[in-house]
Amino acid sequence: MNTQTLILAVDTGSVIRILLLGSLGFSLSMLLTPLYTNLAYKRQWWKKARQNTITGEVAKVFNSLHAEKHKRNIPTMAGIIFVVTVTIITVVTNLSRSETWLPLAAFVGAGLVGLIDDFINIRGTGQGVAGLPSKIKLGFITAIALVGGLWFYVKLGVDSIHVPFVSAELFIGWLIVPLFVLVVVATANAVNISDGLDGLAGGLTVNAFSAYTVIAFLEGRYGIAAFCMTIVGSLLSYTWFNIYPARFFMGDVGSFALGTALGVVALLTDTALILPIIGIVFVGEAGSVILQVASKKLRNGKKIFKISPIHHHFEASGWPETKVTMRFWVIGQVAAVAGLAAFIIGRYI
Repeated sequence: MNTQTLILAVDTGSVIRILLLGSLGFSLSMLLTPLYTNLAYKRQWWKKARQNTITGEVAKVFNSLHAEKHKRNIPTMAGIIFVVTVTIITVVTNLSRSETWLPLAAFVGAGLVGLIDDFINIRGTGQGVAGLPSKIKLGFITAIALVGGLWFYVKLGVDSIHVPFVSAELFIGWLIVPLFVLVVVATANAVNISDGLDGLAGGLTVNAFSAYTVIAFLEGRYGIAAFCMTIVGSLLSYTWFNIYPARFFMGDVGSFALGTALGVVALLTDTALILPIIGIVFVGEAGSVILQVASKKLRNGKKIFKISPIHHHFEASGWPETKVTMRFWVIGQVAAVAGLAAFIIGRYI
């Protein structure tokens, strides 16, 4: 039996720096949370529950599941806490043209799109989808991804993609741009869809960015690793307050920022084909929505799930919200480890 040894030359200084930035992310986010909370309650930034599904029907099942939750006023837009935290720390301590400019720009740009959507939500009546129309949000995120893809190809000179378990890179030239757009838009929307239960999206993205901290570190991309760890630290602070019963919601400003940055990091580390493993819960969440919509349109309104995304289906099946969240966290943790294993085997063995 042939075996190979993976030898790591660990840069102790880089390890300490990465861990310190994660701790700084947690600490600064904790300090900013009371400021946001006081302002959110003073300005009454209450999350408006949606009244209609994306296909236009009245959201009866959703409203019955969360009727009690929405009787109390819960602020949204809390994602602005970790967006500001990560931006400040990265600009001051970890700004690099080759590693962190692109993920930070995507992170902030997508966060601004989400901020607009959240602002419309809190100022609206809750009718319809309670925010920007889906097509407009998709257009904005796609535009951000397209600009990022052009930078990726033209400025960073990336024109190939690594296929796991294959030693050679697959040269695709300018097609890297549409691939970039596909990965980033899909990931942004998948994370956004997953943000539906207390603590769910926060815990899942902590798992994903933790895995990418390790991947980036193994590749010697210490700036990206530090960026991911900064997000992990600030997200742990957010999740502290967002676990059931949530003090506040991250809103689209948070979910779009996280999903977009996650897609960009996967592309920068040349692991776009590993991302679906690490983010298997996000894939399942987005896939459940696609299947549900397709089923309604092709089968005269018949549904596959009681309600989509799939986390609400389990709620409607009788699972407590906390059980759904924690079981999805477990799946996310297992998936992150599986993704790391696939990365190491596919790249080094």
